[in-house]
Amino acid sequence: MSPRETMAAFFATQLDFIFFFYGLAFVLLGVVCFAVARVPGRGNCWIALGLFALLHGAGEWLDLIALAVADSSIFAVARIVVMAGSFLLLLEFARQKAIRFGARPMGRYLYAIMILLVAIGGAVGGLSVAAALARYVIGFFAALAASLVFFAHASNFSGTTKRLALLAAAGFALYAVAAGAIVPPAPFWPANTFNYAWFLALTGIPIQLVRGLLACLLAFSVWAIWGQLLIAEVSSDRYTAHLGRQFVWTLVAMAAILVLGWTLTQFLGGIYKRNVEETAQGDINLMASRLAGETATVDGMVRALAGSPAVLPLLTGGTGQDERRARSVLDLDVESAGARLGAILDIFGNVVAVSDGIGVQDTANWASAGWFQKALGGQADHYLSFDLPTRRSFYYASYPVRDDGGAITGVAVLQKSLDGMEADLKTLARPYFFINPDGIVVQTNQPGMMLRPMWPLPAEGKSTISRQFPSLDDRPIAEREIEDASWMAFDGQRDFLRRSYVKYSQWSIVLATPGAKIFASRVLGIIITLLVTMMALIYFFGREHGIRDRIQLDRRLELQELARDLRRRATTDPLTGLHNRSKFDASLASEIARARRYNSPLALIMFDIDHFKQVNDVHGHQAGDAVLVRMAQLVAEHVRNTDLLARWGGEEFVLLAPGSDGATAHQTAAKLKTLVSGATFGAAGKITCSFGVAELSAGDSEETLVARADGALYRAKINGRDRVELASPPDSAASGEAAVA
Repeated sequence: MSPRETMAAFFATQLDFIFFFYGLAFVLLGVVCFAVARVPGRGNCWIALGLFALLHGAGEWLDLIALAVADSSIFAVARIVVMAGSFLLLLEFARQKAIRFGARPMGRYLYAIMILLVAIGGAVGGLSVAAALARYVIGFFAALAASLVFFAHASNFSGTTKRLALLAAAGFALYAVAAGAIVPPAPFWPANTFNYAWFLALTGIPIQLVRGLLACLLAFSVWAIWGQLLIAEVSSDRYTAHLGRQFVWTLVAMAAILVLGWTLTQFLGGIYKRNVEETAQGDINLMASRLAGETATVDGMVRALAGSPAVLPLLTGGTGQDERRARSVLDLDVESAGARLGAILDIFGNVVAVSDGIGVQDTANWASAGWFQKALGGQADHYLSFDLPTRRSFYYASYPVRDDGGAITGVAVLQKSLDGMEADLKTLARPYFFINPDGIVVQTNQPGMMLRPMWPLPAEGKSTISRQFPSLDDRPIAEREIEDASWMAFDGQRDFLRRSYVKYSQWSIVLATPGAKIFASRVLGIIITLLVTMMALIYFFGREHGIRDRIQLDRRLELQELARDLRRRATTDPLTGLHNRSKFDASLASEIARARRYNSPLALIMFDIDHFKQVNDVHGHQAGDAVLVRMAQLVAEHVRNTDLLARWGGEEFVLLAPGSDGATAHQTAAKLKTLVSGATFGAAGKITCSFGVAELSAGDSEETLVARADGALYRAKINGRDRVELASPPDSAASGEAAVA
């Protein structure tokens, strides 16, 4: 065989794994499309593409089941329906995308027209026509439309995403040719020319392998596009790096799993294959032994007949008694050999004796037979023949009859029918064939293959054989002549054929062992590969989803922290770290409302640093800032947790004291005054503060409470500083109260 034929023969044994690989690629594409559909704004069109991929992948696995188990017309119809349905979903994806792009595609009524064309073709021409039309009418245009969609997508993208979209567009365009233009053989043009067999003969590669590789290209290009969309959505360098690594490792893992799965599948199939070959060898040896047993007795008895003393007188002018004795010996030998008839011929070919029950007409033309001429030459001969009118096979054994001087005086011949062997072999479960030298099946347990050539007939001898067998069906059963043992296409299926020649002749026995069970034994390896692949994909996709969720969670936490920080900055004085005036105003309003709701006291203390301008003038603003920071820390350490200390502005501070009345707040202010006057403030040295205290009264608002505390502070300032003044209630006639220095 040529290298191309060798490659084609190899791939023919791998069709099951090719179907699995092909379907798996589309299932992966379907999963990716459903993931893309989850991205906001992608719509239902990606769901249609995902359904196409899943349904198309399932259709390829149905082809695998038909190859590995069995096929039927109902199952074939189901596969055509699944295939056509998947292509309609692909067309729906393209139609929805076209609408999104602003185009005006034809309505869904087009689908009904397409389905009707396929159905009519199937009703008129059969399943092969329906399968071809489904690819021509739906598959080709659907894949081409999907290619145009991705090409249009590319114009909306840039960089890597644009290149990936163009790659997907090219993949669908090639798939339109591989899946929509190269179709199963069908009795119309171009399906009867450009079909699976044509592509296999041209390239040595089954078109299903090319489709599977294109499916992988589509799956990984769409997956990469989805990855780019996720990268844009997540916008994280960490996620981008992870997705790049995952893409590479997924490709490596898928390749490794498929290679190891194929190796396991080959191993499991090889076990059954060796068992088939060994069993076939044993069976054909048994058949050859059965035929040898049938003929060996005839060979021995014809030799005994030729050497019998009763035969020679017939050929040398014996009496009537000699003729009766010879006939008796002849009948005995025929019976002992289980032969149909026996005869003695003289050297001219005349029958001088024939066994009982046989007319001379049954021995006509024996004188011109090759076995007779060979016996006259002094050699035993063995001959097989087929009688076309009765469709029976016969075995002839001839032997020369010699006189006492060794001269040949005649020929002894026995003829045995092989009906007994045929009856025995018809009980065999696997097909067997008895082949004449021209390769024509003349005996078999497969009635439909009787009188068919086992392999293609040579052109030069075809007319002669056709005249010899007028009812010959010239369709060859096997793709080529069987030398000894070979796996090859046999009546449309890949079987193991074993051939054994019959001794002394060019006739042969062929035993066929269906290869479907080998594919069934390989299915275990395919199932294991599928399970490992699905686990790997679950791991990779789950890991990707986990990384994405973790990054998004971290981002939410960062945003929450940023929000808290912004809220803190919005309510915090940047220099001292105390609450600012905005926070104080909000707290003052809520505390006043609470105090009135629960009828509890509330006091406000306002204080500022005495002669703070001199600190800035003498020691500088940095020393002044240090005094403010030290003041905030000192006071904050000596107030209650329920009190709110804030910087009012400049060197002024306020302390809101819930639950404290005026007297209590006055005491607190006095303690703080003493605390401040006893502390040292860096380069500024000793510092004093003046305090104004006001208690919330019934007629107070936020503004009036602050104003009364500020007025008390003012009195402390004009009364000599470093003092505490308590503000009078709003309705008091007194102008003030004495301060406690």
